[in-house]
Amino acid sequence: MKAHLLNKLVFFIAPLFALAACGEEPAAEVAQTQVATPEPVAALPAPNEELFTQLYAEACPEAEPVSTAICRRAGIGSDEVFCEYGLGEDEYRRNDATLTPGDGQWTLADPENVCAA
Repeated sequence: MKAHLLNKLVFFIAPLFALAACGEEPAAEVAQTQVATPEPVAALPAPNEELFTQLYAEACPEAEPVSTAICRRAGIGSDEVFCEYGLGEDEYRRNDATLTPGDGQWTLADPENVCAA
């Protein structure tokens, strides 16, 4: 009978010791690291078809006019915008150009090559 009572006592007391041991360990310190925050992208409006058409006409006055264009960011956090466009009667966007912010406005990144296309 004593053995049976002793087994029950050990059965109930053992978890208490286990819990007490767990609470004594110090918490691991979390290392504070500095994360570099990217510089804010220039507050220029997103270039649309109208803006790209205007920029292209100014940079390439002798080229056919832009018939269709779509522009999107080159990547997350990128300052550059990648534009695909069609010229003249073409309804497909067969050409591409990159716009970069400069002096508070969008500019063609490589106008010589863009106009040569």
